[in-house]
Amino acid sequence: MYDYLVVGAGLYGAVFAQQAKEAGKSVLVIDKRPNIAGNVYTENIEGINVHKYGAHIFHTNNAKVWNYINRFASFNRFTNSPVANYKGELYSLPFNMYTFNQMWGSVTPAEAEQKLAQQRKEIVGEPQNLEEQAISLVGRDIYEKLVKGYTEKQWGRDCRELPAFIIKRLPVRLTFDNNYFNAQYQGIPIGGYTRMVENLLKGIEVRLNEDYLEKKSAYDTLARKVVYTGAIDAYYNYRLGALEYRSVRFENILLDIPNYQGNAAVNYTDCETPWTRIIEHKWFEFGKDENGNDIPKTMISKEYSAEWKPGDEPFYPVNDAKNSALYGKYRELADAEENVIIGGRLGEYKYYDMDAVIASALDMAEKELLRPAKSVTAREK
Repeated sequence: MYDYLVVGAGLYGAVFAQQAKEAGKSVLVIDKRPNIAGNVYTENIEGINVHKYGAHIFHTNNAKVWNYINRFASFNRFTNSPVANYKGELYSLPFNMYTFNQMWGSVTPAEAEQKLAQQRKEIVGEPQNLEEQAISLVGRDIYEKLVKGYTEKQWGRDCRELPAFIIKRLPVRLTFDNNYFNAQYQGIPIGGYTRMVENLLKGIEVRLNEDYLEKKSAYDTLARKVVYTGAIDAYYNYRLGALEYRSVRFENILLDIPNYQGNAAVNYTDCETPWTRIIEHKWFEFGKDENGNDIPKTMISKEYSAEWKPGDEPFYPVNDAKNSALYGKYRELADAEENVIIGGRLGEYKYYDMDAVIASALDMAEKELLRPAKSVTAREK
């Protein structure tokens, strides 16, 4: 009998499994997909590490997480500097002096701040929806060109129907800093995320194409404790109702040209363009293969936001009041479990950055593995 059955070979599951093995525990990892690494899975195509489930750029201010994950990968110096395309007009993201110059011709920070202050005055009182919240932060012009269309495509709803809290803040920089993430550590693992997860799982038994929920009773007999990283409502067979998500569909195109858009990420912020953004994967690694050679082809992915339905990959939790309340009820059930840990992006119903997933798994492993042995072996009683 294994000490732990880890359901899901994504970041949370892989980190917990690694920590358990390091602590001398026996671990079995299973995943219903044919590959490890969950949504950070990268596939090498024509020398390009393609982010199969959307762009993943590692960034963190957490030194503990950074030092930990560097045990399993070396990171390059990639800095995320996306571009916004509004009907052929190109703007720098995040909103900075380049953006304000492109938008208004502002040359100095004082000129940009004056324009922002003038446009923010449109909203008086507490913002009642996402549109009002965005205008109160960045003004009407930036909202109309760089926020409205992208957000409505992402959520499938009019901005006036979305709650204000979705955009609690929008980064505004009165400098010429194009670094999207305000993080001390940033980069892409050299060789791709799949290799990084392989290193996390080194020496651990992994079984793929295994659907835990279809064989739950059989799998539960294999280990003293289960670490489940799938959807929390699915674990309980949706007995309290289904949590809502937004999903993403990818259109991947291999092109026989060396350069399509000159940047890793270009957001399409108008309403008419059906996709939200285009990722050109080679630029995450500066257009070079592992030997430092220029890659003659390129792979792009057009991303389309979509309503989630059973069978789709859930990407973004809809953390409104209704879904948050429902998750709270499922969390109560999960917290009462003696022999099951439910965690990760889907288990905790959170839109987690990668560093937060790793931090959560490390924290859980520390709590769990430092407990008296009797709590780990409770399943045997």
